[in-house]
Amino acid sequence: MPRPHSPTRPPGRTRHLLHRRILPAVRIPAPGRTTAQHAAVLYRPYSVTVLRVSVGAVYCWFGMLKLFPAASPAEEIAAAAMTRLTGGLLPAQVLLPLLGSAETLIGLALVTGRLLRPALALLLAHMTGVFTSLALLPETMWHHGAPTLEGQYVLKNLVLVAACLAVAADELTP
Repeated sequence: MPRPHSPTRPPGRTRHLLHRRILPAVRIPAPGRTTAQHAAVLYRPYSVTVLRVSVGAVYCWFGMLKLFPAASPAEEIAAAAMTRLTGGLLPAQVLLPLLGSAETLIGLALVTGRLLRPALALLLAHMTGVFTSLALLPETMWHHGAPTLEGQYVLKNLVLVAACLAVAADELTP
């Protein structure tokens, strides 16, 4: 004699819900799937988190370097760009610790996932200032139309912007 099912759940639904709750990210490998494809399927649910944490670690590292005099290779560029951006109103001795603190806070927010939306907004404002240095310091950033080593240092931030846009898209998607 068949067991009566619950009036609130269709038959088979209980097992499906239990499986989703216990093992939400586990997928059964499809026949013919390569090991790399199977690994990609397993990694996909965690990919944005890994991206967010890794970019956060980079931000923390670069930000903390700016808190110690002469520790950051970008210190001179950052000081020159910030001085021009502020019209010389604040000295580099004040600007660098502020910049380092902001970068460290952005990094911590990315690593922890807390206060992520304000941190992403601050990151985009920060990157606007970073890329403005390409125009504010042309003699330092460009040589005969090609980026100098300093210019390349700034341009590599396109990767961080792209990564943070992916994190922002994931954060803002319902």
